[in-house]
Amino acid sequence: MDEKTRTELEAAAFRRLVAHLRERKDVQNIDLMNMAGFCRNCLSTWYAEAAAEHGITLDKDSSREIIYGMPFAEWKAKYQTEATPEQKAAFEKSHQGH
Repeated sequence: MDEKTRTELEAAAFRRLVAHLRERKDVQNIDLMNMAGFCRNCLSTWYAEAAAEHGITLDKDSSREIIYGMPFAEWKAKYQTEATPEQKAAFEKSHQGH
């Protein structure tokens, strides 16, 4: 497989992941962090870092809007729930020493 095709396939897979996360608003970021070690905010940070490598500056709000499909404050108000004590405990346990 040539480099251009690999990059196109990776981009398509990334777009599908972002679309899937936009559809699964029921899955909270803390659940993603507890299960997979990353969340929507991590993706937005990685996106902004990749942009910076290409000389493009994206602030946190702009990169989050790309991932969430709306301003983060709007997504948070509509879909984010308060983390349960169990979710918080799992997060603390999985992130000890980080």
